[in-house]
Amino acid sequence: MHYHQAVRIGNRVETSGQGGWDDDWQFPDSLEDEIVRAFDNVERTLATAGATWRDVVHVNSYHLPEADGFIGETHNRVMVEQFRKRMGDRAPIWTETGVPALGAPGMRVEIRVTAIVEAARPR
Repeated sequence: MHYHQAVRIGNRVETSGQGGWDDDWQFPDSLEDEIVRAFDNVERTLATAGATWRDVVHVNSYHLPEADGFIGETHNRVMVEQFRKRMGDRAPIWTETGVPALGAPGMRVEIRVTAIVEAARPR
């Protein structure tokens, strides 16, 4: 589709949106599993640019809402659980947006991040 999954410019890494697909571009039935898999895919994408979740400073997430007018408890709970698991005590800047559709059929979440590699490394 003629785009990069990640670009590194100096110590800054920008990723394209990552969904909860597996290596065969299939999505799990469970929304929780899809969100966790999206985090795994962000992690893999960051690694290609020499970064980790510990370097992430900004997250944009896009969600198909579970109900009218509210993204949903499952989205919020699992996102926060994954931030804590993968980033420890560090918390990112986070913008969460509900959308009517995403880039693939069956896709319910997409996550893109910005990482600053040197800023997040322990000194």
